[in-house]
Amino acid sequence: MLLAVDVGNTQMLIGLFERDRLEQHWRVSTHSARTADELALIFQGLLTPVGLSFTRQITGVCISSVVPAVTTSLRDMTERYFRFPPILIEPGIKTGMPILIDNPREVGADRIVNSIAAAELYGTPAIVVDFGTATNFDVVSANGEYLGGAIAPGLEVATNALVSHGAQLRRVEYVAPASVIGKSTVEAIQSGAVYGHAGLVDAIVDRIKIEIGGSPVVIATGGLAPTIAEHSRTIEKYDPWLTLIGLRLVYERNT
Repeated sequence: MLLAVDVGNTQMLIGLFERDRLEQHWRVSTHSARTADELALIFQGLLTPVGLSFTRQITGVCISSVVPAVTTSLRDMTERYFRFPPILIEPGIKTGMPILIDNPREVGADRIVNSIAAAELYGTPAIVVDFGTATNFDVVSANGEYLGGAIAPGLEVATNALVSHGAQLRRVEYVAPASVIGKSTVEAIQSGAVYGHAGLVDAIVDRIKIEIGGSPVVIATGGLAPTIAEHSRTIEKYDPWLTLIGLRLVYERNT
């Protein structure tokens, strides 16, 4: 079985594949100070309740990570406990997708695997909107090339920054209020956060479409995607497992 791990700044998304079928999935918080042994305990704790063996049933590990310290710990964990090296999304890995940006080493691993999965599952051209710590926009050309994209502050990051600078403002649940005109401070913050972020997404996607032409399919993914997708006029698809599927595809292309 393949263990696929996407390490973001806030959370780790973990998936377990039996061939091309996603059997299990989990989210855990990202902590850069965790050691390889601590990570092993976490993974064992996730696998054991569903009747799976940590040491006997995992035959491959594929990792995308934007947190170098966690990347190192995951590599060490894999080599120590599984006794084989992981496949890491890093320069030199076979992706099957040309990276047409000024410095390909700069692009986040999660952005590449999202684009690979989008092209494979939904065709090209494509725009992926990944709602996480940042809201990432990634663009795949009609020829299957990664063209680059845009990075905006994530919904939670932007709202937390607002609340931290407003003495009478407080954290809110990320749900759309009944009316865009909030009747309380909570509703006003929710309106600005949800409808405002949906407007940000639509504005950037509109500009991307003008620039690349054609009719790109727009796919949303990431933990906060459901909150925004239903209020966006440009998002057409929602795929919560896009990153994990991209990791599986890269693993298959390298083994």
